[in-house]
Amino acid sequence: MSTGVIIGIIVAVIVVVGVIVVASGELRRARMRRQFGPEYGRLAKELGSKKKADAELTARQRRVEALNIHDLSAEQQASYGGDWTAVQERFVDTPAEAVSTAGTLIWNVMRERGYPVDDRRASLEALSVYHAEPLAGYRQVQDIRPENATTEELREAMIRYRALFEDLTGLGNGHGTPERDRVAEIREHSAANNQVTTGDRELLTDDGEVAADGSDRTVETPR
Repeated sequence: MSTGVIIGIIVAVIVVVGVIVVASGELRRARMRRQFGPEYGRLAKELGSKKKADAELTARQRRVEALNIHDLSAEQQASYGGDWTAVQERFVDTPAEAVSTAGTLIWNVMRERGYPVDDRRASLEALSVYHAEPLAGYRQVQDIRPENATTEELREAMIRYRALFEDLTGLGNGHGTPERDRVAEIREHSAANNQVTTGDRELLTDDGEVAADGSDRTVETPR
């Protein structure tokens, strides 16, 4: 075999290897963009290059996989779902307080799932691995101070918080039944306990007779 042929083969091999390396890198980068979403672009801009972002996100994923992050149980999911419903109802009258409580509730869920909540940066990194899309929205409003925010800012914060909360608990992925069941249970229990209360706030005697208006009507007391 002539020297020219050998050189040609070597060059061809180098070209093929180069193409494979480039293609592999692009596939890996595309996979990361899908997984990390806006976080990938944010980090590439912060670090100055996509290559650095690739390296950081790869290392971040390894760190997060070493953590003991786990799903909520059905009971925990239902309980937190009921808590969130109560927070949303409070938003109508006290929006600033509701947003503050919603933020606290999100971090309570993270603690329950095993996120390193004592280290805020590490927690946000972990969120970027498993909840990149809602995290992007959360980042936009995380610095809002509820006590100084406008109503529109509070409304936006509540929307962003809810997206992250639902993703964290699994209630936003077609698994909302536990929340609805829990809320229904709470309301039914409340209704049963309040059965003796009527529109004119009647009082009951020990034997269940209504004494407020002097009539002989009897209301069944809840057992």
